Amino acid sequence: MWLFVAFLMVPLIEIALFIQVGGLIGLWPTLGVVIVTAILGTWMVRAQGRLAMNDLRQSFNRLEDPGEPLAHGAMILLSGALLLTPGFFTDTVGFALLIPAVRVAMFKWLKSRVTVASFQMGADPRHDPRHGQHDPRHDPRPDVIEGEFTEVRREKKPNHPGSGWTRH
Repeated sequence: MWLFVAFLMVPLIEIALFIQVGGLIGLWPTLGVVIVTAILGTWMVRAQGRLAMNDLRQSFNRLEDPGEPLAHGAMILLSGALLLTPGFFTDTVGFALLIPAVRVAMFKWLKSRVTVASFQMGADPRHDPRHGQHDPRHDPRPDVIEGEFTEVRREKKPNHPGSGWTRH
């Protein structure tokens, strides 16, 4: 229901703001502001996106929880979409999402509303040598690959001659 209200209210807010701002500064300056905010927003999204990607890489390299860098990246992506959408309300929300402190506050709020049932990074403790089981990553013979397989037999033959693109 809230999504329906958002899809209904955002265009109405944008239309009202366009009418108000256009009445104050005129048509061409209003369109100029919309174009300048789109260009400035694109530049800022690229810069913030690079920083978010670096944070994500560093969290992977340190084997840390990548949740926060991923959330920042998603918010920057949303910010870019909002900044490319013509309008003053969407630009305001888009520029707000480019501020790191706003993203951190938004992440904390979202994190308080979401419950994670399970999360695991790194080695599976069920196959960790410290628990007395075999770890194939530390096998002295690297040319041996352990695995399971099931043989699947094709009983049914095709009932058409084929298109020439496949072998039967």
